Amino acid sequence: MNSKRPVNLDLGKFHFPLPAITSILHRISGIIIFVGVAFLLYGLQLSLSGEEGFSRVNELLDSFLAKLIIWGILSALLYHLVAGIKHLFMDMGIGEELESGRLASKITIVVSVILIVLAGVWVW
Repeated sequence: MNSKRPVNLDLGKFHFPLPAITSILHRISGIIIFVGVAFLLYGLQLSLSGEEGFSRVNELLDSFLAKLIIWGILSALLYHLVAGIKHLFMDMGIGEELESGRLASKITIVVSVILIVLAGVWVW
């Protein structure tokens, strides 16, 4: 038996490569979208309930917290979209090598940040 094996793994000590980080963020953004759809559907249901419900949703969307939540959901959606397109290219055999995978991850981050900033400008 090898006694040099670690007993407890401290994930804070590991250095993940950029492609792994973008893949993990892709999964996290999917979870955020899944949870965010519940809030959006509730707002849609409330706004369609009548004139009073529509006015209430309109008032709610004027608050800072609602704009932050909407921006967060949009950010997750935009990142998920860009990372999904990267995965589609990888499914076609483009960007599967180590260097091209790193480049694709960098492009994913840059394009996502640009789109997220534009979404923030649009929401506010």
